[in-house]
Amino acid sequence: MSAAPRGVAGSASAPLSSRQAPAPARAWASPHGAGDLPEVETTTRLRPIRDTAGTTHPTRPAYGYGAPGALPPEAPVETTTQLRPVRERRTGRVLAVTACVVLGVGLIGGALAGIWLAAADPARPAEPAGYTEAKDLWHNAPVDTLFPRTLAGPGAGPGSADRTWTRIVVAPDAGCSPAVLAKGLLATLTPLGCERVLRATYTDATASSVITVGLVFTRADAGAQRTLGQGGLTTRLGEDVPPALSGASTVAAGFGARQRASWWLSAPADLPVVVTAVAGFADGRAVDRPQPADRAMARGRTDATAQSGLGHEAKGITGRFESLLRKTVAATVKEKENAR
Repeated sequence: MSAAPRGVAGSASAPLSSRQAPAPARAWASPHGAGDLPEVETTTRLRPIRDTAGTTHPTRPAYGYGAPGALPPEAPVETTTQLRPVRERRTGRVLAVTACVVLGVGLIGGALAGIWLAAADPARPAEPAGYTEAKDLWHNAPVDTLFPRTLAGPGAGPGSADRTWTRIVVAPDAGCSPAVLAKGLLATLTPLGCERVLRATYTDATASSVITVGLVFTRADAGAQRTLGQGGLTTRLGEDVPPALSGASTVAAGFGARQRASWWLSAPADLPVVVTAVAGFADGRAVDRPQPADRAMARGRTDATAQSGLGHEAKGITGRFESLLRKTVAATVKEKENAR
């Protein structure tokens, strides 16, 4: 029998010699084989390292500082330089300073806001010139200035007839009490600061009527004073008749509560004062029911109070005293300005 040829499958049972053993697989494959992929991934240095002789050849990197061919030590990617020292925080002092600043800004802002709002709000009344000086007239002005001995009232009577009143009684200044003020007016003025009450009694040129005038000084501010006079103080207070001031040995000797015939109240917006007036007959006759001046002045009235013009007397004299007070205040302000 002839020997089997080499490479035949039947010879697989025979052991191979060392010469016949297959060559080991290479660590990389030929680039020409599409299916020959490397078993191990390798990295190829792209830039060759030159030695001192200038020859170019690949060299394994040496990772020892100072070793031949070693790379320079790696610098950090990000560096931070401290620009200034950080001082220790003092929380208490910082909070105190912050609170003071906030409080100061708030106070200043509030004051400025108040000024701006006052200037921007046309409904808020500004204090009239001389308003403050008027509050002290009751003890600064002479009695003959506040209550002239003779007071003219052009057109103050019925049919615009002229009136002239002569002072016959003057009372000392008094505190606000029921003895000198009607109950309703006292209750109204007390919250505003009722300061002092001055009173005097006049008679007309024929000595047929008598009239007590009251000047009630208050500490009300301009806004409260304006509100006080809105709608008519006499109408608001209703049957609130001021007390009468009698004078012994005068035509007003019998002028009391039963003799009051007509009255009027006035609260000017530009003066911290309420002017009151109550009129009656000089002969001492009693009146069953007093009438406010506007009712006694109504056309068509035929009662004695209306026919005698006592309503005109009461309303006309309050207007005259308002004008007189404004002139006195203006003179006081001018005197202060000249003294500066």
